[in-house]
Amino acid sequence: MNKYQLTISKTGIYTGIKERGDTLAIKIFIDQGHNPTGFPNAGATGFGLFEQDVTFQIGIYLADLLRTDPRFEVMVSRPTPQTVLGTTTQTSLNERVRMANAWPADYFISLHTNANVNPAIRGTEVYVFRQFSEAYWFGERILLSIVRNVGTVNNGLRTANFYVLRRTTMPAVLVELAYITNPDDNQLLRNNQYQFAYAIYLGILDYFGLRPV
Repeated sequence: MNKYQLTISKTGIYTGIKERGDTLAIKIFIDQGHNPTGFPNAGATGFGLFEQDVTFQIGIYLADLLRTDPRFEVMVSRPTPQTVLGTTTQTSLNERVRMANAWPADYFISLHTNANVNPAIRGTEVYVFRQFSEAYWFGERILLSIVRNVGTVNNGLRTANFYVLRRTTMPAVLVELAYITNPDDNQLLRNNQYQFAYAIYLGILDYFGLRPV
């Protein structure tokens, strides 16, 4: 176990870390969006690439990075590519939220790829439930790190009423990594999955004012 914990100001904004003995660290729940192909709540596709496969692998890479950093603990929603959550879209979302709340996580990151009927649309965006919340600043660091380190277009930080954002009991962000339906973004999602994960890891560290181990 490691020896760090969050210190949050009265306004809900992160202010630093402090030692608290031999107890849990910062607990990050990684939700790899969607279920495997052929099951309810499967994701988008583009150029032969499946959203659920991309989010699974990026989530595993991110979890591995966090597990090697003694300042964090991590849990994933889909530990294997075959993991199926729920029997409908709603029960799938319910289970992801239930797992994070029951742990309980300190922060929740849901990973997705975006899609659009217009193949020219590309870029990264991050969604939170409320502006200028703890989740907002957390998501901002992640967004800027992906844009800087992977080279995607910055589509901004946005608010949304997504179930996984409003029903989690901790700061939650939903990351639309890039557009699976755009040829250039698709190649990034196909070939740069570790880079996406490392960029998110660096964004997390940036938010907490930490350096890589």
